[in-house]
Amino acid sequence: MTQGELPGPGPNERMHPKGRRNKQGIRIDPEAQAEHPPERAVLSSLVKHEPGVLAEVSGLFSRRQFNIESLTVGPTIDSDLARMTIVIEEPRPGIDQAKKQLEKLIPVISVRELGADAVQRELVIVKVNGEEPDKVNAITEMYNGETLDAGPRTITIQITGDEQKIDDAIDAYAQFGIRELARTGYSALARGEAPTAQVSKPNQAPTEAQVATEETADD
Repeated sequence: MTQGELPGPGPNERMHPKGRRNKQGIRIDPEAQAEHPPERAVLSSLVKHEPGVLAEVSGLFSRRQFNIESLTVGPTIDSDLARMTIVIEEPRPGIDQAKKQLEKLIPVISVRELGADAVQRELVIVKVNGEEPDKVNAITEMYNGETLDAGPRTITIQITGDEQKIDDAIDAYAQFGIRELARTGYSALARGEAPTAQVSKPNQAPTEAQVATEETADD
């Protein structure tokens, strides 16, 4: 070794980490890149009821480029906690990664993926043209809806149910001309006595060593 040279392999001899990264510099998991069909998953998460939590969760999903179909948040029986219901459509490795990343957030208490038997509901408010009120009311009764407002030119209806029921009702109202609609997205609870998301000790701020370990694992 001559004077001024540093020990170790030269630049062309050094090992480089395997794997590709997307345009944002996030490593692409080779397993996630394999042929996995997209799945629809409903994640229920208990979070601290404090400002900024929704922005933090939605920012995480945006950075990781997870495909969110809906995200709802509301209070629980505990005034210190809120429940988030997140519906995503991703290959199975992506769903598992989404749960892991969500669990790492400090305000998140617990995360659970709900099964197909979970009690799932959403609400839609539809405003249609009112030229045929009798026919509109017939469809409203068919879907156990409720008329919220009826005037000479428009009728506004509320329907609650699962996704298929909501989609079918919207298709039925389309014949009258839909002026506006608003959907809430999913709210869901596990069926039976099992808790939807187990309340455990709130996450604590990670130590510097934990942060370094997690960053190394992500890379």
